[in-house]
Amino acid sequence: MAKSTVQYVCSSCGAKAPQMLGRCPVCGEWGTYEAEYLPDGTGRTASAKRGTAAKPQLLQDIEAQEEQRIDVHNGEFNRVLGGGLVPGSLVLLGGEPGIGKSTLALQVLMQQGDRKTLYASGEESVQQIKLRAERFQGQPKNLFLLAETSLERILDHVRNINPEIVVIDSIQTISTDGLDASIGSLTQVRECAARILQFAKESNIPFIIIGHINKEGALAGPKVLEHIVDTVLQFEGDQHYMYRILRAQKNRFGSTSELGIYEMQQSGLREVTNPSELLLSTAREGMSGISIAAAVEGARPFLIEVQALVSSAAYGTPQRSSTGFDVRRLNMLLAVLEKRVGFKLLQKDVFLNIAGGIKVNDPAIDLAILAAVLSSNMDIALDAETAVAGEVGLAGEIRPVARIEQRIQEAQKLGFKRMIIPAGQHLHHKNGQIELIEVAKVADAFRILIKK
Repeated sequence: MAKSTVQYVCSSCGAKAPQMLGRCPVCGEWGTYEAEYLPDGTGRTASAKRGTAAKPQLLQDIEAQEEQRIDVHNGEFNRVLGGGLVPGSLVLLGGEPGIGKSTLALQVLMQQGDRKTLYASGEESVQQIKLRAERFQGQPKNLFLLAETSLERILDHVRNINPEIVVIDSIQTISTDGLDASIGSLTQVRECAARILQFAKESNIPFIIIGHINKEGALAGPKVLEHIVDTVLQFEGDQHYMYRILRAQKNRFGSTSELGIYEMQQSGLREVTNPSELLLSTAREGMSGISIAAAVEGARPFLIEVQALVSSAAYGTPQRSSTGFDVRRLNMLLAVLEKRVGFKLLQKDVFLNIAGGIKVNDPAIDLAILAAVLSSNMDIALDAETAVAGEVGLAGEIRPVARIEQRIQEAQKLGFKRMIIPAGQHLHHKNGQIELIEVAKVADAFRILIKK
């Protein structure tokens, strides 16, 4: 038997080195090198040596086929995947501990009805999984539970049962025979993921594997893990809030801009089909520092409540704090407010919060953020029946935004009477049921909001 060799791999970028390094010369991260044990002296793991012969084909000779998808009977999950699970695909689901990854995966399997499925867990016993499943709605007839950490035995059970969907919880607790490495190491995680992918492609069975994240919030394990899988889903949210967001960071079979929203309840995760009604407060009338922004995530429009608090700085350096929004962009917007509009906030603390605990990156909420900051600074309540959409430029101009008609329709559906939009915004269809106010400068928008 060949003697095992050791190489060191950076868990951040995947760079390899023959010896332990304190700092990675490729990505510059410190303390990210971990030992990787190779089973032979070839410098390759077992999965790297396997492969099938392929012949090059002319592009015009290849017939394009539309991917057939499996409807998992979960609207939000289908939306993020791009329409459902693709047979033979490998999906990686990551998120913080306790956020609900296992709950989501088990609940999806329980919604399959008569479809044969398998839930293999290396973290819980079948009795623990059964107790968790009793809280969910649904009576699956062909859901098999398995408590196992050996990848070979899991795949043997998959061959015997022949399920239509398989969930493995989690990839860090699974090990494969023949590797002299501990469970959860870089070698084990990479090798197990590669073998699962090969099995999924050969059997045409979709696999969902759950992955842990590290303290920086990235998926734990080698970076190559994200390259191996077909889809990377991130399940995020604050444990102190009831809402959970499902995003696609990578998707070979669909868009990565889609968003799924769930509400954590005692009976499991409930799909939120209309997030605007849940993210808006009914007690905002007469309260300063609150504005309503029309945001879009993927193809889904929704209205969110932007809350701001401006107070005198207690210390020499004013604080700038943001929850759910990029604090660097907040600082830029505050600089525009001071330079272009003339409001001095140098000696004021500014706190910003996106209600509901969600994170929004849509630049169209810039104007709503400045409106909330101004409202709190002047202690004047804004009109509760006016929604705002507009990107703010460094010159203080309000720039056009994408999908403006969908934003207008969402505001109209929720009963808003007016909406402030950028001047010159091209509209295909103008609807007279909601008043559209076009503004070109930030100062013009403030005059209208305060006047209303």
